[in-house]
Amino acid sequence: QESTKSGVATEGEEAPIAHHPAGDKKAYSAYAQRDFPTRVFFGDTHHHTANSGDAFMAGDRLSPEDAYRFAKGEEVVSSTGIPARLSRPLDFLCISDHAEGLGIMYQVFEGNEAFMKDEVIASWNKAMKDGGKAASDATGDIVVRQGNGTLPPLIKDPKTVGPIMKSVWQKYTATAEKYNDPGRFTAMIAYEWTSVPGGNNLHRNILFRDGKDKADQIMPFSAWQSEDAEDLWKWMDAYEKKTGGKMLAIPHNGNLSNGLMFVLTDFKGNPLTSDYAKRRARWEPLHEVMQTKGNSETHPTLSPNDEFSDFGVAGWEYGNLSLTDKPATPEMRPFSFIRGALMNGLMLEQKLGTNPFKIGMIGGTDVHNSLTSIEEDNFYGKLPFQEPTTNRWEHVSKVGFGKTRYTWHYTAAGYAAVWAKENTREALWDAMMRKECYATSGSRITARFFGGWDYSAEDAKTRYLPSVGYAKGVPMGGDMPKRPDGAKAPTFLLSAMKDALGANLDRIQIIKGWLDKDGQTHEKVYEVAWGDANKRPLGADGKLPPVGDTVDVANATWTNTIGDPDLAAQWIDPDFDPAQPAFYYARVIEIPSPRWTAYDCVRYGIKMPAGVPMKHQERAWTSPIWYNP
Repeated sequence: QESTKSGVATEGEEAPIAHHPAGDKKAYSAYAQRDFPTRVFFGDTHHHTANSGDAFMAGDRLSPEDAYRFAKGEEVVSSTGIPARLSRPLDFLCISDHAEGLGIMYQVFEGNEAFMKDEVIASWNKAMKDGGKAASDATGDIVVRQGNGTLPPLIKDPKTVGPIMKSVWQKYTATAEKYNDPGRFTAMIAYEWTSVPGGNNLHRNILFRDGKDKADQIMPFSAWQSEDAEDLWKWMDAYEKKTGGKMLAIPHNGNLSNGLMFVLTDFKGNPLTSDYAKRRARWEPLHEVMQTKGNSETHPTLSPNDEFSDFGVAGWEYGNLSLTDKPATPEMRPFSFIRGALMNGLMLEQKLGTNPFKIGMIGGTDVHNSLTSIEEDNFYGKLPFQEPTTNRWEHVSKVGFGKTRYTWHYTAAGYAAVWAKENTREALWDAMMRKECYATSGSRITARFFGGWDYSAEDAKTRYLPSVGYAKGVPMGGDMPKRPDGAKAPTFLLSAMKDALGANLDRIQIIKGWLDKDGQTHEKVYEVAWGDANKRPLGADGKLPPVGDTVDVANATWTNTIGDPDLAAQWIDPDFDPAQPAFYYARVIEIPSPRWTAYDCVRYGIKMPAGVPMKHQERAWTSPIWYNP
């Protein structure tokens, strides 16, 4: 995990080693007394099983137990009868079923008499029994009703659903205890708070650091109680005071919030305050940048000079989650996408004293079929009716504003990658809280990112790069140390290795955002390290020629004859102004490889229209490092 290409000895060359004073017996080993994370753990922080109402209505019949077994590497049979197995087990899984009506849809499906008195709920029962398009339409009906506040009162009646949900929650936490295996596999207790006012996605996943003994002292706070995140934070604070436990929240899918996820007012429309900023920074240290419903990093209208800003955008730029509020506009983008939030956060810190959008990057899947199966050649879709079939790609997901979302718009994504000292609930949660984590689009890229004031070019050549990284600076998610006297500009140390089963690397970039003296925000993308460097000189305009393309779409294959398997570099900010607050994050991009749609074409012998993408460039995004004057 620590090796880098440039630090591996070749013929006639000796790899650099850690030197210690002569005779210092205590300092011989480069690994002894090491006190930093040496492993990256891959998992999913956003996962739904049959306990989620929309998943069950859509046909998911797999339980949390099935989900854990699958994540640990076992073979299971999907809800549509297809054998499924991962190429490699996950290290952790956070099942985050919706708190709203947890486990209730099973009772509706079974025809519980208490629910059948309501015509709408009875229609859902019939739709689930009929299956197919009827079940799909009923699932959409629930999402729309949740957004516009027209869910049948009976489905939210505490006397009717309370005892059922409590029983389901206690079984839910018991299953997590059963499959949690410290050091080998982590089953982190979690759930989703599903606020969706007007169809605008404001969802959060709530992750517990704790086990069943503390989690069972409460029932999950749901959007049925309040759609305001500030009320959620109050409940989280009360949980911690009551149990001595710990929680954090991960907002997700800002790209479908229609400008509300990072808006500069609170839920009631009031300007943000210092108190709000402190509480949001405390409870929401991360944001989900990638999942099946597209990419929330940035957008071409927000970042027109970023040639890679269109990744995971197609089909998700039309409007909100349900395509029912209003079409999305360029003016919304700074408040829907993470890069805009990071820049606005610099401005808000100057005004409020705290940056409410000081967020790290993390990935999740949002699968609603109990299967975190998101490799391009092994993609089982988000919902059961999107599992592999000859025509799943053309399934209509949503219609609105004269636009249609199809299954082919869905991305096979994404993973949460966490640098932790061990694979336990506590270590993973702590790493997420300090933002020492990153997101990938579904590939298991290994990425390191450090910031300091005196990294040298030689530091990027050592096999012990992480040791140097931690000794001289801070890892991803941190704040730059105080600028030493005489330091001209910050230096960064970064490295990446390809997924062992995946494509070579095209490049590593650093994205910088800053606030000028007039309070205006800016962004710039820098090319830092790239594959085939001897064949691809950087242009005078700072642009890098394309890496090339080896994808054979007809056979859904590619070759690693271009790009590099790993990259490492030291980088100095050439445009640094010590008076300007700034953030920096790294983006690692692979060479082109086939998309899941290409694999479907080959395996089913079908042809899709020209507008359906067959290939893409997978990537990873590190959490930022911040410079504060």
